[in-house]
Amino acid sequence: MDLFNTNKTPIHLDMPDATVAYYPNFFDATKSNQLFETLLKTINWQQDKITVYGKTFPQPRLTALYGNNNKPYTYSNITMTPELFTKELIWIKKEIEKVCAVNFTTCLLNLYRNGQDSNGWHADNEKELGKEPYIASLSFGERRWFHFKHKENVDQKLKIALNPGSLLVMKGKTQEYWLHQIPKTQKKIGPRINITFRIIT
Repeated sequence: MDLFNTNKTPIHLDMPDATVAYYPNFFDATKSNQLFETLLKTINWQQDKITVYGKTFPQPRLTALYGNNNKPYTYSNITMTPELFTKELIWIKKEIEKVCAVNFTTCLLNLYRNGQDSNGWHADNEKELGKEPYIASLSFGERRWFHFKHKENVDQKLKIALNPGSLLVMKGKTQEYWLHQIPKTQKKIGPRINITFRIIT
């Protein structure tokens, strides 16, 4: 009997030039809530500043970087040096690796405190991630909409609601051909934690 009542059967999204799978219930509600509360309290969250069109602003979310090889990660002119994986992150990583069959070295965590916290259009295509980045993205807490759009074909768009306890896996040429975002919402909603596991060599 599976004590966590997980669903390890993915939904493969119909997206040209991409390989994306969604596991709506990777962790059940009880385990998802437990992990959310633990991560909220134990992760060393920080708020970096970003510069857009010559103006500098506080990043509209909190972040943290953890890993096992001390390799830094740079995005949007922000360079982060990882802390060592916590015991919870190691456990989560092992659970994800059972279905992904790769060894992740690093995870970037995002804390969206409310509906005004967001992440603009981007691709996870930094050079540290290699030619075809393998990204495994877990969601805990509040459900948020995740938008995709093709870089070349403007008619190719998709949005998916990322449920708490869900896992979204992006690999192959996804980051080469697609952008994604977490948009703001005017709804009064609670916080969401997102963990994106990556391979930095």
